[in-house]
Amino acid sequence: MKILNLYAGIGGNRKLWGNEHEVVAVENNNEIAEAYKTFYPNDKVIVDDAHQFLLDNFKDFDLIWSSPPCQTHSKTNFFLHGKGIIRYPDMQLYQEIIFLRQWGKILNGLLKM
Repeated sequence: MKILNLYAGIGGNRKLWGNEHEVVAVENNNEIAEAYKTFYPNDKVIVDDAHQFLLDNFKDFDLIWSSPPCQTHSKTNFFLHGKGIIRYPDMQLYQEIIFLRQWGKILNGLLKM
């Protein structure tokens, strides 16, 4: 199976997938990407914008894992209100969910079951 691991960080859930898959990891921070490579040297690691990479490459993968940092779209974002910081949540994760529901072959197949 060919897996796309977006917002890869240092690996996170990657450890649960075993080594029998072809994994492409996308991380936007070069130092973090280098740390990922030490944990998973057989994975292809790309330093790029994961959100745009998904849009450009989603058709090439059997499974897509996307877990952007939650501080921008979870309740954590609202804790900033106590510090006088008020901002919109980052909706990129929800954009990706809607996009994959429309265009992702695996997720669409599961939703039809």
